[in-house]
Amino acid sequence: MSFRIQPPAPARPNRCQLFGPGSRPAIFEKMAGSAADVINLDLEDSVAPSDKVQARANIIQAVNEIDWGKKTLSVRINGLDTPFWYRDVVDLLEQAGDRLDQIMIPKGGLAADVYAVDALGTAGGAGIESAAGIAHVEEIAASSPRLEAMSLGAADFAASMGMQTTGIGGTQENYYMLREGVKHWSDPWHWAQAAIVAACRTHGVLPVDGPFGDFSDDEGFRAQALRSATLGMVGKWAIHPKQVAIANEVFTPSAAAVAEAREILKAMEEAKARGEGATVYKGRLVDIASIKQAEVIVRQAELIAAS
Repeated sequence: MSFRIQPPAPARPNRCQLFGPGSRPAIFEKMAGSAADVINLDLEDSVAPSDKVQARANIIQAVNEIDWGKKTLSVRINGLDTPFWYRDVVDLLEQAGDRLDQIMIPKGGLAADVYAVDALGTAGGAGIESAAGIAHVEEIAASSPRLEAMSLGAADFAASMGMQTTGIGGTQENYYMLREGVKHWSDPWHWAQAAIVAACRTHGVLPVDGPFGDFSDDEGFRAQALRSATLGMVGKWAIHPKQVAIANEVFTPSAAAVAEAREILKAMEEAKARGEGATVYKGRLVDIASIKQAEVIVRQAELIAAS
């Protein structure tokens, strides 16, 4: 173990982040009543340039007037390469009150992007949506103590990387391996997700998976969410209400997983009482590292139950 202690990420549920455009205030109440842990009201890609100012006003009114319960409330501002972002931040800080929990910075490319928004006085998240973002992912993760979460935005990331795809997340038709004449599809986002998770865990930031564009494909969404959870991500974006329940299911440890984790912890406590550093559980070796893995599952379950 390094002498540098890995800081814990913020202790809050982040299984699903439900997105909705600021130009559609009619859906805000439904978003507030959803089962999503995090609400992201969007000023960026889902809002036309001609609607930016009105969308900002819609969001400020909604933050102040709608009962968002215990949800984490976030607003995704416009990119720092646009003329809109500064007024987004200033108006939100001056008019949205204390109910706004965080601001999401889209297309973060380097630490200075986070610093620019952080200097105005707000905590938030950053989207890794470009070649520059993934190249500087650890620098971004370390950029501010008020940075709480980072996520992969697959569509803009793919465009920035020059990837030959128009899909948003999921497996890609031409990204496969061939063995004995049979195609096996792998995950083109795996390496970027792993890099984000490593950077986030190093610096105490929540790693979150981004959108899955085909909201008619429930099993495709579930499969990507499962891959993301296995890699260590804590949640996933939802661009349609039907995706919320799937994300919550995937990123909530099952009763069986929690029970097994508690059994492993109990088996190791018994081993320690016997002066042993390892033991056998259901035919497999468990040791100190197993305790850490089991504790992750138990803590996540307890955090969700408490919320």
